[in-house]
Amino acid sequence: MKVIWVLNGPNLNLLGEREPEVYGHTTLPEIERALVAHGARAGAEVTCWQSNHEGELVTRIQEARGRADGIILNPAAYTHTSVALRDALLAVEVPAVEVHLSNIHGREPFRRRSLTAAACVGIIAGFGPLGYHLALDALMARLGVEGQARQNGLLQGPTASEDAR
Repeated sequence: MKVIWVLNGPNLNLLGEREPEVYGHTTLPEIERALVAHGARAGAEVTCWQSNHEGELVTRIQEARGRADGIILNPAAYTHTSVALRDALLAVEVPAVEVHLSNIHGREPFRRRSLTAAACVGIIAGFGPLGYHLALDALMARLGVEGQARQNGLLQGPTASEDAR
């Protein structure tokens, strides 16, 4: 079983009530419960954390080394400002997928730049809570459990080897 840590940044504790026209009505606990269940079906132990403090997120990323097989990170506002999160991701060498509920590339110009994305294996943005599930499936495939994920009906489309052809 793979160990996946889900880290959420500032203000995500207010999901469901903060700017629902942008972020939707689903709360963070609802997203986390669904993701933990999805992870169990995919062969992953999913653990979720949220912090409004950059240093706490850096510490969690550092603690992932040797303890987690992958990270799903929604750095929220720190996406656009945090060299510290980027450096932590690069230092731990644990594959990470960056997730955003909204499409950051379709929003204000300052939100279109991600300092953390280049330290991740991929980025998923604009699909609301589904983005976390997509990130988990992609991360599990990246970690070599694509066959198991397909068998559980969690992945569709061509395999990575078929895409390489």
